[in-house]
Amino acid sequence: MASPHKLAHDGLFWRRLAQAGARHGPEWWVRYSPPFFGYAAALAIPSARRNVLENLKRIRGPGSRLENVRQTAEVFSNYASCLAETLATGSSNGRPPEAIRVGEHYLHEAAEIGKGIVVVTIHSAGWDIAGQFFMRRRGLDMMLVMEAERDAEAQALHDEARKRLGLKVAHVGGTDPLASLPILRHLRGGGIAALQLDRLPSGMRHRKVRLLGTDGALPEGPFRIAQLTGAPLLPVFCARLAYQKYLIEAHRPLTISRRASEDEIDDVAQGVADAMTSFLRVNPTQWFHFGKIP
Repeated sequence: MASPHKLAHDGLFWRRLAQAGARHGPEWWVRYSPPFFGYAAALAIPSARRNVLENLKRIRGPGSRLENVRQTAEVFSNYASCLAETLATGSSNGRPPEAIRVGEHYLHEAAEIGKGIVVVTIHSAGWDIAGQFFMRRRGLDMMLVMEAERDAEAQALHDEARKRLGLKVAHVGGTDPLASLPILRHLRGGGIAALQLDRLPSGMRHRKVRLLGTDGALPEGPFRIAQLTGAPLLPVFCARLAYQKYLIEAHRPLTISRRASEDEIDDVAQGVADAMTSFLRVNPTQWFHFGKIP
């Protein structure tokens, strides 16, 4: 008998089921079936559905009942489609996706500094697929830095799919003071470390910002890592445009000197929050944030 958390919406059972369909089903199944599973998840998980709707309202303001239902369903549909396309990696269904790149010159500008790159991003459509484009364009290794999931086996299954894309994965969390050492080593070797901004566990140090027009907060870790290593911060956000087709949008890189004041760090954090707000205003249904906005 599977333990209860294995059967949870983010547990191993459902992840294995999604992987089986993505890797072994016909291509039409990977292309067309995920939205139906996304809609089913929206109906089955009312707390996540309510959070998504509240987040949508904060991004784009009040909407009609029809618009609220349509956009909420679209978030879950986009998530399911992206999950299927990631899990299909390494199978006959896992062809390389097409990318439309906006602001690519910012990637080159950041790479020329020669101290690695701290990519700051969010849980949006295709964020883990985007890494292969960075590696192809500059030949840089990319490490995804993520909060540990509650189901370790489900996490391992998804990590294997990311590794098939050529990405390295590091999980952080808890109070381990050595948890950031692999990230620092990776950056000092000239690699890219991608860290997410939109999850803020209780007790995590943060920087206060204006986000989506109101008070918000971003995790402090990425800014301290950039300060410690001299690596530029590069805001990058992704959106799914169609089957195996993604937008990758890079914003102006930002740097923090070792002797930066707290006010200077706050200014950089606000610049990142502004880039995040700008992306989400245009792409509200591409954000897979099923909890409360930090």
